[in-house]
Amino acid sequence: MKYEPLFYFLMGILFTYFAVDSADDGIWDVTTMLFILIATFDFGTAIRSLLKKTSRS
Repeated sequence: MKYEPLFYFLMGILFTYFAVDSADDGIWDVTTMLFILIATFDFGTAIRSLLKKTSRS
């Protein structure tokens, strides 16, 4: 997919926003930690996709 890294990067930004928004109750809240975990997965996937695409080119 041509825009796969961009998609995952934007999703990482979105879930980071959700995590910051839900941190009013505290950073160790289950919801906040879940959003942080998903954002980390998205950013990692975007970086791996970018590195994979550059090594193929």
